[in-house]
Amino acid sequence: MGLRGGHSRGTAWLVFALLAIVMYGNFYFYDSIGPVADLLQRQRGFNGTQIGTLNAIYNLPNVVLILVGGVLVDRYGAARVTLCTAAVCLAGAALTAFSPSFAGMAAGRLLFGIGAETFIIGMLVAIAENFAGGNVAFAMGLSIGIGRLGSFSADMSPTWFAEAYRQGWQPPLMIATLVAATSFAAAVGYWWFDHRMRGNTPAHVSGTVQRFVLGDLLRFGSAYWYLLGLCVLWYAVIFAFRSTFSIEYFQHAHGLDLAAAGAMNSYVFLAAMFTTPAFGWLCGRTGRYAPMLAFGALLLPLSIAVMALTQWSLWVATAMIGVSFSLVPAVMWPLTSKLVSPARFGTALGLMSVVQNAGIAGANLVAGSLNDWSAASAHNPAGYQPMMLFFGVVSSLGFGFAILLWFTSTVAPHRSRRGAP
Repeated sequence: MGLRGGHSRGTAWLVFALLAIVMYGNFYFYDSIGPVADLLQRQRGFNGTQIGTLNAIYNLPNVVLILVGGVLVDRYGAARVTLCTAAVCLAGAALTAFSPSFAGMAAGRLLFGIGAETFIIGMLVAIAENFAGGNVAFAMGLSIGIGRLGSFSADMSPTWFAEAYRQGWQPPLMIATLVAATSFAAAVGYWWFDHRMRGNTPAHVSGTVQRFVLGDLLRFGSAYWYLLGLCVLWYAVIFAFRSTFSIEYFQHAHGLDLAAAGAMNSYVFLAAMFTTPAFGWLCGRTGRYAPMLAFGALLLPLSIAVMALTQWSLWVATAMIGVSFSLVPAVMWPLTSKLVSPARFGTALGLMSVVQNAGIAGANLVAGSLNDWSAASAHNPAGYQPMMLFFGVVSSLGFGFAILLWFTSTVAPHRSRRGAP
């Protein structure tokens, strides 16, 4: 289970630790917009569509570029691609924090998005390589859990860095840029360590990387395509709501102040820090990928309905989102590694990320437009209902794909590490 099957378990976990630091910073900066959304509206006059755009524009380039990113990871190796994308992320974070205009902030988020999603593919491929002998699901779940720690930290930042938030929208984003700089330093460490282990051997010499052929995409089985459908719909809702509009929604529709809304939002990530690795371990032990995925997908539309249609405590919906947010990624990404050959894993992840980013971008833009159209605000909390209806319908469709996946076949471990997709 060592690095590329040839190094020790300790080596694999050292690489994992460096990747986890980069993952933490990646998630922290992505979720740094939600806590300052209200400040951007009050201090800079941004409307709901502009707030949605700041996260949607992160995803827009990846509608095309992320598939290229997956191919690049397969071609040049995870370490080299991770280093380059971490540098791009840092540049985007700095531009977002220091820009005096909406256009500049949007450009920064665009640049950050170009790097961040390809980095995540590189990280998942690196974990699949390092833990090829076992514990892939646990390691992937743990990495996602650490990413959730970054998101939790971003949501808790109004409490932890209250003085920075009192000074306005910019100081919190400057803190986020410092976190991104730490991630870049860890990426440099990972690249250096990988270079020492690999020596001067090019990435393709190992024989696991093949020339990309577009027709290979058509040979992915039906289970993969159902998984892709779930991926785009589930992530579209979870990230558009959780990372862009939930804190504002909790403030305006449920009467929480900023610190309380950020804390309530953060509990989803706090739970995911611990339960995602646990679900990954359980999934790897039982092999019950499809049923666990369907259950996790079901909880998302149920939680949206609880928030929008009942007077129940937000704790109920938050707990349901937390389980869904932990369970679905813990199962989805290891399952993908079992549905395609190792030589095409990066490409398969890239294709999933293409549709995922298209969905997230579209959901952010639609939700922001719905809020503007219905004049959603603290003075008109009912104006958020169209957005919540939209999220409920989309997440229900995602659950439908999870059911199709479950009924398609019982997924067995990939038999041949050199097999075709």
